[in-house]
Amino acid sequence: MSNLTGTAILDPVTAHVVSDRLARRRSRHVKERVIEALLLLAALVSVFTTVAIVYVLVSESVEFFRHVPLTDFLFDTQWTPLFADAHFGIMVLLSGTLLSSFVALAVAVPLGTIIAIYLSEFAPFSVREIAKPFLELLGGIPTIVYGYFALLFVTPLLQKLMPELPGFNILSAGLVMGIMIIPYVASVSEDAMRAVPMALREGSYAMGATRFQTAIRVVTPAAFSGIAAAYILGISRAVGETMILAVAAGMQPNLTWNPLEPAATITSFIVQVALGDLPHGSLGYQTIFAAGLTLCLLTLFFNILGHLLRKRFRQVY
Repeated sequence: MSNLTGTAILDPVTAHVVSDRLARRRSRHVKERVIEALLLLAALVSVFTTVAIVYVLVSESVEFFRHVPLTDFLFDTQWTPLFADAHFGIMVLLSGTLLSSFVALAVAVPLGTIIAIYLSEFAPFSVREIAKPFLELLGGIPTIVYGYFALLFVTPLLQKLMPELPGFNILSAGLVMGIMIIPYVASVSEDAMRAVPMALREGSYAMGATRFQTAIRVVTPAAFSGIAAAYILGISRAVGETMILAVAAGMQPNLTWNPLEPAATITSFIVQVALGDLPHGSLGYQTIFAAGLTLCLLTLFFNILGHLLRKRFRQVY
């Protein structure tokens, strides 16, 4: 307000209202900044954890490779780091890891995809609401239980079909590991399929396609980026599995590509050494960090492959 001479006169009532509004706005601004800072810190936790893990693996592996040539580590065909005649051929553990993962994925990928297609395109609502919790329950069973299930049930069952099958083998461990991975593949794939717009399905029906043809030729290709992500998740889960292989595969470092034989994997060897009496800093103890770094690089490779697949087949609606 102002008088006739043009001198400004501040209305105390209006000034009080404006002051409260500015105070609330300033308080809200401060709260938003605090919330943003907390969210940023929460996001940085995963980044910091990843960096810390890589730092530990690399720093300890550098000490290991000062005593063991990289060529011996990559190309030696024996893995006996705890013996007097020590050999450090990581290919022995890689063969067991890749072989068990292949057996597991041979079970999880087709079954998980079929389950996802059924739940997404064919299952009634009541069936879907019952099946999804059971899938999640299957994924929540401790892996040590799966390991003893493989050793005490699956292996004797396979021995009835193949009497020459040893008590510890990659086949039974891989089959049970594939059953364990099915919920991950099925759940993520089913979510990707249900995210496909209904307009694509309706257009397919309008062209005379059946539900099966629509599911296989329309919905599945449209959701392939999400399905590929489910496959990569299953691969990472299989590569990093520990207890099933430690219990049922035998932990014998054999360079073999035969699933009917026992073998050791990278994770089972890490468990074997970490629970032993080797002093920290010894060469035998440092092998677990070199093996862990190899496992980390292998997982990184599969994740990069999955990212490229998602980028290649991503659908934009």
